[in-house]
Amino acid sequence: MVADERQMMGLLGSRDSLLRLLEDGLAADIHVRGNRVTLKGAAADVALAERTISELLALQESGSVITPDTVRRTIGMLAAPAGAGADPAAESPSAVLGLNILSRRGRTIRPKTVNQKRYVDAIDAHTIVFGIGPAGTGKTYLAMAKAVQALQAKQVTRIILTRPAVEAGERLGFLPGTLSDKIDPYLRPLYDALHDMLDPESIPRLMAAGTIEVAPLAYMRGRSLNDAFIILDEAQNTTPEQMKMFLTRLGFGSKIVVTGDVTQVDLPGGQRSGLQVVREILADLDDVAFSVLTSGDVVRHRLVGHIVDAYERWDKQNNPAAPDEQPRRLGRPTRRSDASAAHRTPARGPQEPTR
Repeated sequence: MVADERQMMGLLGSRDSLLRLLEDGLAADIHVRGNRVTLKGAAADVALAERTISELLALQESGSVITPDTVRRTIGMLAAPAGAGADPAAESPSAVLGLNILSRRGRTIRPKTVNQKRYVDAIDAHTIVFGIGPAGTGKTYLAMAKAVQALQAKQVTRIILTRPAVEAGERLGFLPGTLSDKIDPYLRPLYDALHDMLDPESIPRLMAAGTIEVAPLAYMRGRSLNDAFIILDEAQNTTPEQMKMFLTRLGFGSKIVVTGDVTQVDLPGGQRSGLQVVREILADLDDVAFSVLTSGDVVRHRLVGHIVDAYERWDKQNNPAAPDEQPRRLGRPTRRSDASAAHRTPARGPQEPTR
């Protein structure tokens, strides 16, 4: 029995669109008459349907609006087996999907999967957090939201965003303009996320004051970063030496979040990624956490998760690497003759780009 008529309308959706999703996703038969919901079927199916409806109602009570995506994710969370040592209350759909990180102009940023909530909780609980997972899992976006939240709560005095300036399999050549113009294309994803979370008019002012700094990784050397929330994005494109350099910039009152996807390494010459090495080195350190996200945590178009899975299957079939060998990227493998030829080629001065 749903006491509130508005809650019932929110549960069923416009023209019963959410009710149809519930019927498609659950094995139990759902019958609605007035404010009463009746469930029929096997005991396990009825129990799952009852929990799903209860969680959706709890989400509504917390102020969330139920959407088709909310319904699908709630069913998926409840149907999935609980992880070892998981807290059922802390990882229930209402706790995960109802956790508000940041709100701006009526839009709320929140985790959408259990692994995303674990990632957010790890950021709260640890000084250094590594978010590792495929594209679209919200690694950088959630870290940015936590950084803005910490700045607004005066837990830190500045946000520092950085990423290595490595080209993704293409050579862009010499870029025109000032130094800022040259590095902007590499840092554009970080600017895009900032514009989602802050008023665009305030960003130039905050950057001019040094409250927000966006810079390539090379600019971090020699610095000690105090009272800052520091995010290293695309960390799979760091070398082990660069990763060590970056982590040792940590100052008092600061927090570091490192994000990356170890299956998308763009380092030249088959170099091993610093993000792969660091897990072997820091795995046993206190106050350091590794959060792993999977294709099930993709929050872009649902097809993105299927694409990630398809590429993983293809890689396993065509590139059976040894366990201690870094995953190889798709495309033509680098031959020894190519690498040696690169070393023999004399360095040339700046050239005009081909027109």
